[in-house]
Amino acid sequence: MSKVIIVGAHGKVARLAAPRLVAAGHEVTGVIRKEEQADAIREIGAEPLVADVESASTDEITRVVTGHDVVVWSAGAGGGNPERTWALDRDAAIRTIDAAVAAGVPRFVMVSYFGAGPDHGVDPEQDFFAYAESKTQADAHLSASDLAWTILRPSGLTEEAGTGGIETGPGVTGGQVARATVADVIAAAVDAPDAAKGVTLEFNDGDQQVADVFA
Repeated sequence: MSKVIIVGAHGKVARLAAPRLVAAGHEVTGVIRKEEQADAIREIGAEPLVADVESASTDEITRVVTGHDVVVWSAGAGGGNPERTWALDRDAAIRTIDAAVAAGVPRFVMVSYFGAGPDHGVDPEQDFFAYAESKTQADAHLSASDLAWTILRPSGLTEEAGTGGIETGPGVTGGQVARATVADVIAAAVDAPDAAKGVTLEFNDGDQQVADVFA
């Protein structure tokens, strides 16, 4: 059993991931921005913790994550506002990585997006640039840290049931993936501390069993 803290616990993917982690025997804390979200977090088996990481300092986030074994970053500004995107998807994510290091949390699972990286190719004039660059910089900061990190890069998210598996590996191109599948992959990464360490996984829905990804 691990003590897992999910940042962005009220998001759609996180609310699917938390019950899977609880069912696997983990103790889950869900970081939320608003007290009125607390009951929804309790309903999925997690313990709510109200903290606005977008405005919190590294020291404040350090106190939030202290005592946990794994940080799962599943927060995001949701697009549409570049300033908020830079503030949350880049700056707050980087502070949370630094906080995990400071708190002695050994593991960090980052939910990023398919295509992030220095060659993401998004034009700076496009609205999506702030998100692409924010995730790229946060991922780079995590991979340069001493944490046992895993970076998950799902493709376009859907509300579909999914295939129950994923498509990944060399040459895979971006497509679609169900949020439920992403939740399965998060749970699998948490359950595989050794095999998931240092892995960057780009994936769509597909036929490969999620349980075999980090085997």
